[in-house]
Amino acid sequence: MDYRAIVTIEPGKRGGKPCIRGLRITVYDVLEYLASGMPEAEILADFPDLTSDDIRACLAFAADRERRLLSVPAA
Repeated sequence: MDYRAIVTIEPGKRGGKPCIRGLRITVYDVLEYLASGMPEAEILADFPDLTSDDIRACLAFAADRERRLLSVPAA
């Protein structure tokens, strides 16, 4: 999935943290809910502006960031 169309970073919004489609919901928020065991259906019910694609984009963003961290040579 190409998350770049969904995950946006705006300097004046939420301190420049990655957000979903310009909303004030951060990738971190969504990942925290998932990590705490909150089911996708509950996240979508609590945040009606979100879609299943948004949640998958958060996961793809996190996976890509992790992949890039692992690609950096150790000092």
